[in-house]
Amino acid sequence: MPKMEESRSGSDLLQQVAGELYHLGVMLLGESEATVVLVERAIATAEIPASADSASARHSARVAMAAAAIETLSQQATAQGRPALAAPDGAYGPPNCIGDDDLDAAGVSAHELEELISGPGRVRMRAWLEGLPVAERTVFVLRTVGGLTTPEVAGLLALHGGNAAQGWMTDAVRSVFRQALCALASQLLQNSNNR
Repeated sequence: MPKMEESRSGSDLLQQVAGELYHLGVMLLGESEATVVLVERAIATAEIPASADSASARHSARVAMAAAAIETLSQQATAQGRPALAAPDGAYGPPNCIGDDDLDAAGVSAHELEELISGPGRVRMRAWLEGLPVAERTVFVLRTVGGLTTPEVAGLLALHGGNAAQGWMTDAVRSVFRQALCALASQLLQNSNNR
């Protein structure tokens, strides 16, 4: 009987992880069959030790999904003749409106972000994400929705983003993430003023 319970809880965990990965994939690539294929690929390639707890299993699956999504985004950009995930050349864009790379610094709590991503504002949130440059959207989604660290995102971009992405460093990820947080804070302010 314990084996069945383990199997059932393992199956439940797999279904939860697949749902989370699909949500992450939709934020990065949009709703498509390609996203479903990436979820399947991420689950198949995630390195999950038999002794892993659910948090470790989820993290490993998110890393695998991020790598697959970055490769797909890079291939799409190459097919269109543009390096969408090219590493910044050291000039990380305009000055940031915030001095730290966390949600609270942008005036957005984790709960508010969850509401934006999964709640009634999700359509507006997806439209906002689609309006971001690909690199900015990728960094923002991997940090906030994927829960990956700045060094993890920099490493994944450099490793899976193609030749133009090999120069991604943690400072660039921090700066690009801050730009996205500034854009989100501005969007939220605009939405509250339009009510």
